[in-house]
Amino acid sequence: MRYIYCPQCGRKLTKRPAGDEGLVPYCEGCEKLWFDTFPSCSIVLAANEYDEIALLRQDYMSDKYTTFVSGYITPGENAEQTAVREVAEEIGIKVEKLDYAGTYWFEKQGLLMHGFIARVKKQPLVLSSEVDWADWVPAEKVIETIFPDSPGNAAFAIYKKFMGEYFGKK
Repeated sequence: MRYIYCPQCGRKLTKRPAGDEGLVPYCEGCEKLWFDTFPSCSIVLAANEYDEIALLRQDYMSDKYTTFVSGYITPGENAEQTAVREVAEEIGIKVEKLDYAGTYWFEKQGLLMHGFIARVKKQPLVLSSEVDWADWVPAEKVIETIFPDSPGNAAFAIYKKFMGEYFGKK
């Protein structure tokens, strides 16, 4: 979000130099800089001990492609806590081990995505109301249904990282 008015007092913001950041919106009344803000979420490739990956489909996103568990970071949470919480909420699985897989800018939504690879035990998936379909898929077959590679596609980047680290395939 790019601020035009002060979120605290409502005054129209001016621009003020802020070191290396250049000109930044500034409230003369509150004497506060208002840097651009954007939502952040965690996206998690959950893989079981048989190297199967939990894929899911949310029809509001696509009725054709699958993706991994993801969700917005809420105030007070860090990205890792969000990743663990979302895996439990969306597919009913407890994360055993969580590895960081990088950050990805999703331009279409103006969103910073924090990527993770989670190791979980295989069990039946228990879907939340926001998930329309999910299943365990062999790692090698995931490429057939996830969103195609494109700039900002965190799921594809995390999948490639998983395949490279665990299977030596890029």
